[in-house]
Amino acid sequence: MTDGVTPASSAPGYLPGTDMPRFIRDMMEFVGMTDADVSAIRRSAPIVLGHEGALTSALYDHFVKFPRSAVFFLGADGEVDKVRIERRKHSLGRWLRETAEIALTSEFSYYVLSVALAHGHREQPPGAIPQHLVVGAMSLTQSALATIFAAELGAEEAAAASVAWNKLLLVQLSVFMLAYVPPRRVL
Repeated sequence: MTDGVTPASSAPGYLPGTDMPRFIRDMMEFVGMTDADVSAIRRSAPIVLGHEGALTSALYDHFVKFPRSAVFFLGADGEVDKVRIERRKHSLGRWLRETAEIALTSEFSYYVLSVALAHGHREQPPGAIPQHLVVGAMSLTQSALATIFAAELGAEEAAAASVAWNKLLLVQLSVFMLAYVPPRRVL
C-alpha cells in the first residue's frame, strides 16, 4: 500500500502488541494488500453489512453443532445459553461492521487486539477459546463472504472482493494469534 510508511524490511524490530498499527501495516504488506483491495472491500462492505444478521446467526448456529465449540455457549444447565449467543452475535456484528469500514486507525488496531485477547485469555470456564477454533471461524467467515459475493456481484467483482476480504481477515487472524503465543520481536 502506498501510505508513506517505512517498509517493514527496513525498520528495526518491535514487539507487535506495543505497536499494533505498525504490525497491521506490516501484515497488510506481507499478504499483498493493495489500494485496489481496500477499494474492493469498501465497495463490497454494504453487501456484507446487509447480511450481518444472517452471517452472525449462521456462524453461531455452526458453533453450537459441535461439542468442542458449543461448550463456550452453554449455560449452567448444559443447554445453549440463548442470551449469551445473542450477546456474542452482537459482538460479532460489531467486529464485522468495524472490519467493513477498514478504518486503519490506531484505535481499530487495538480494538482487534482486545477482541483477540478476549478469546485467548478467558478466565471463566471453559477458558480460552482454542486457537484452532478461531482459525476455523475465520475460514467459515471467508467462505460465507465468498458465497455472498458470488451470489450478488459479477464474477470479476466477486473475485476481487473475495481476495481482498481474505487478505484482510488473514491480517486480523494474525492479530488473533498474538493472544496465543508468547510475545516475540518482529523483524
